[in-house]
Amino acid sequence: MALISLRNASVSFPIYGAGSASLKKTLAASVTGGRFGKETGVNVVEALSGINLELKNGDRLGLIGHNGAGKSTLLRALAGVYEPSSGEFVREGTVASLIDPSLGIEGDATGIENIMLRGLVMGMSKKQVEALTPDICEFSGLGEYVNMPVRTYSTGMMMRLAFSISTSVQADILLMDEWLSVGDAEFTEKAEKRMRDVVAKSGILVLASHSPELIRKECTRVIHLEHGRIIDAYAIEQPSEEGP
Repeated sequence: MALISLRNASVSFPIYGAGSASLKKTLAASVTGGRFGKETGVNVVEALSGINLELKNGDRLGLIGHNGAGKSTLLRALAGVYEPSSGEFVREGTVASLIDPSLGIEGDATGIENIMLRGLVMGMSKKQVEALTPDICEFSGLGEYVNMPVRTYSTGMMMRLAFSISTSVQADILLMDEWLSVGDAEFTEKAEKRMRDVVAKSGILVLASHSPELIRKECTRVIHLEHGRIIDAYAIEQPSEEGP
C-alpha cells in the first residue's frame, strides 16, 4: 500500500561563511527560489515551507513552477534525500527515484560494476542487484561494452545503461524530474514502452515538469509551487475513453 503524507513540512538549508546579507539574499533567491531568514543565529534558505500533501494508491501528481520554485527539492524530500527541518513526513511503500538516472555512475568503473554501484544507491541489496544484472545488460543492448569502463562509452551508451538500471525495479512510489529520454533513436521505442510499464504499475507517481501537455497527459492532480510554497492545487479531468 503506497502512501505519502506531508503536514506543514519545511526544508531549510543553512548558509555558512557567506558575505553580506544582501549578497546572501541574492544568492539564495537565484539558486533555490526559496526565502532567506535566520534560525538560531545561522542564516538559512527555506527551500520549502508549510507543505501539506497527501497521496495514496492511484494518485498521479504533477509539480509545476518556475526554475527554483521547489519542485526538485520536494522530489528529493519525498525520496528521503532531504529530511524536513520541521513538520511531519510519512511515507509507506518502496520508492524508485528517477530524479537523476546518472547518479552513482562512475566513469572509471565498468558497466557491470556500475550496475552494482547504482543498484546499491537505489537501496537494493547486493543479491537483488546480482539477480537483476543479466536483464539489465540485455535490455541496455551494450553487449561486450558492459565489461568496459563507462568513460569509453558515448553519451547515448551511458544513458542506455543508466536508464536500464533506473527502470529495472518496480516500486510503489515513482518520483520523476521530467520524463526520461535516452536520446538514442535505436533505443527510444523499447525505452518508452519500459517507461510506460513502470509508470502504469506504480501506486503513486510524482512528476515534475515544465511541459503542460505532459502534466495533463500523465497526471490527475497538480500543485503549483512558488518560492517553496504551494500557491495552487487542482485536479485534472482525464478525457473519457467512451465514444460520443
